[in-house]
Amino acid sequence: MDGARFRMGFAILALFTVLAGDAWRYTLSWWGYSVIAIAIATVSVLILIRERDRWRFGGLPLPLVLFVAFAALSTAWSFYPGSTALATLTTLMTVTAGIALGVAYSWTQLLKALGWALRFILGLSLLFEFVVGSFIRQPVLPLWVDYPDRDLPKLLYWSRDLLFDGGKIQGIVGNSSLLAMIALLAVIVFGIQLACRSVNKYWGWVWLITATIVIGMTRSPTIYAALAAIAFVLFVVLLLRKSRTPGQRTAVYASAVIALGAGVAVIIAFGQQLLEAVGKSPDLTGRLGIWETVIGMAQERPWFGWGWVSFWTPWVEPFDDLVFHAGVVQLHAHNAWLDVWMQLGIVGLVLFGILVLTALVKAWQHAVDRPQQLPDAPQPYTAITLLPLLIMVALIVQSLAESRLLIEYGLVLLTVVAVKTKRRELT
Repeated sequence: MDGARFRMGFAILALFTVLAGDAWRYTLSWWGYSVIAIAIATVSVLILIRERDRWRFGGLPLPLVLFVAFAALSTAWSFYPGSTALATLTTLMTVTAGIALGVAYSWTQLLKALGWALRFILGLSLLFEFVVGSFIRQPVLPLWVDYPDRDLPKLLYWSRDLLFDGGKIQGIVGNSSLLAMIALLAVIVFGIQLACRSVNKYWGWVWLITATIVIGMTRSPTIYAALAAIAFVLFVVLLLRKSRTPGQRTAVYASAVIALGAGVAVIIAFGQQLLEAVGKSPDLTGRLGIWETVIGMAQERPWFGWGWVSFWTPWVEPFDDLVFHAGVVQLHAHNAWLDVWMQLGIVGLVLFGILVLTALVKAWQHAVDRPQQLPDAPQPYTAITLLPLLIMVALIVQSLAESRLLIEYGLVLLTVVAVKTKRRELT
């Protein structure tokens, strides 16, 4: 295999793994998954060494460095120092992979790798659910577990055999909410690929429609909200791109603020009706109770938190019995911001907020400012410059209901956007 193919293959594998890590864990166990994760981290380090002329530590986004450093430093006051040390290692591995992808790959290459990874996940998920529904015809557990009690909570099943019953499918990732987010990212990626004409038009539309159908088959209210936010942001950006004068841009911004305010007012006024319309319970499927518990924990150690742990470790206090929902011990706060506050306190929350905000602002500038390599020589807008902004919008909306922004694909994509927008790479 030549170098170019290896590089692309590695990028696809890395992105597939951070997006569908549960697929590896359910088939190969945590041990098998760990081998793959360590291999990806090792190759990432080797890539950074090979590309050492293209980057330097001081050139990395300062908010990213400060946040990771503070998370590592929290081992000193952590209530569970062993888990914090382990979380620091996994976070460093994840961020290293994100930096390697951000440094060594162009946006065009990342778009291609994301496209392949997402196609594999969606295609395998639909095939998996079809096999379960057509041949196995009963809920399926992960391959490596052996639960003595067969009357198990629904959340423990890899697939609940709902494809032909009209229920929420879970795919190879074993989680309908996660599969919905993957499908949303696929809509973004496949749409941009079609706009860039970097894929066959026929197959591009086939996969875009497939991703849209998967969103409908998972029925995640969070993803519906993210879709609305993405559509709104995309509409505003396209208006700004068509604006010829500063006055026109000011009018677009003013209109966007008014529309956003009106949308927030509608949500506040008709929140319960909107929840009922998307099939969500008033307590947001138990999230309000989880948030109340997490806030209580955060208030006990408000400034520096209990110690970094990313995903909660259920074998140590207080996470062993902190939150139960639907018969299962919960492994995160279902809100990235509350999770950071509990783990790293107000100081960590501020650092994380600065990291996300700076990445979002730079991604916005990346999308709305006309590309320009030389003074007085502006270039045409391109669809690919929308990629980091739309990814950030999706991640931020999801962060209000899930904590994935702190681990795996959330942290990798956040790192990639932060690194590449600071480097001001356009393609």
